[in-house]
Amino acid sequence: MKIIKHLTAAMCTLLMSVGSYAADSKDAEFDLYKETLKQEAVAQGFGKQFVDNVFATVFYRPTVVKADNNQPETKITLDKYLTTRVPDWKVQQAVALMEENKELLTQIGQQYGVQPRFIVALWGNESNFGKIQGSHPVLSSLASLAFEGRREDMFKKQLMAALTILQEGHVALKDFNGSWAGAMGQSQFMPTSFLHYAVDYDGDGKKDIWSTPADVFASIANFLSSEGWQNEGTWGRQVSVINNFDFALAGLEKDKFKPLSFWQAQGVRRYDGKDLPDVDINASLIMPDGEKGRLYLVYHNFHTLMKWNRSSYFGVSVSYLSERIKRGH
Repeated sequence: MKIIKHLTAAMCTLLMSVGSYAADSKDAEFDLYKETLKQEAVAQGFGKQFVDNVFATVFYRPTVVKADNNQPETKITLDKYLTTRVPDWKVQQAVALMEENKELLTQIGQQYGVQPRFIVALWGNESNFGKIQGSHPVLSSLASLAFEGRREDMFKKQLMAALTILQEGHVALKDFNGSWAGAMGQSQFMPTSFLHYAVDYDGDGKKDIWSTPADVFASIANFLSSEGWQNEGTWGRQVSVINNFDFALAGLEKDKFKPLSFWQAQGVRRYDGKDLPDVDINASLIMPDGEKGRLYLVYHNFHTLMKWNRSSYFGVSVSYLSERIKRGH
């Protein structure tokens, strides 16, 4: 028994040593890779001292790489997704925050041509109204994901954009945190999206999507406006179809974006079975859970939401929350 115990202890020690060696080896590889990133940053015009100071805080983060390689594959239904993404408590918070920020949201909504309820719905879906922004150091996350190699070019591009954000002084290095994938702030912009859409609405010289509501709301509105949001329109509606409907007509492709009169003729009806509105609007039919799941006719603004996030589940959840905000419950 003593021999077995000694062998077991020895094996544990060996395995720990092997694991430690592997970790040290990966860190060493990352340090070499980090040097190439620093060279590329300097070549792109960042000052050497700035690069040295910033990269001194960049470390390999295996948890980030693991998260990227082990994203959940289990598909949940849209009903389940909406239950988790748009619970009653979130609706109540959204309605309260809409009222609390009414003056600011109205001003921003009018300036950018975006209904405030959609700004609040995106805010709630992305960060639970700023409560969940992520605690991963953005630069270390992006450098680790670039090092991992699966999407190296994409994450290097995001890293260089992140350096620009830092150099321009929009956030302090110690506060430069986000999701494991590098999405940042209350709007969860990736760095390149930040550079394109973030707004310094309060005029303090910083596009602060981390802690300044005015900048958060304006940045969300600016994204939607820049991508073609139509202020007079809405997102879509849940529908039903008659028997023998041709589901091959469904999809978000441009050639399937048809007038409501077309969908009426094909057998699409309001959810309660009544005729569709007799208005000149184009729509796409989507079926996130297939032919037996919920069906929606979605308009131009839903296509704009797809530019924020290509998931139809996400688009429906934002739209659903916006509808409940409009109803007030």
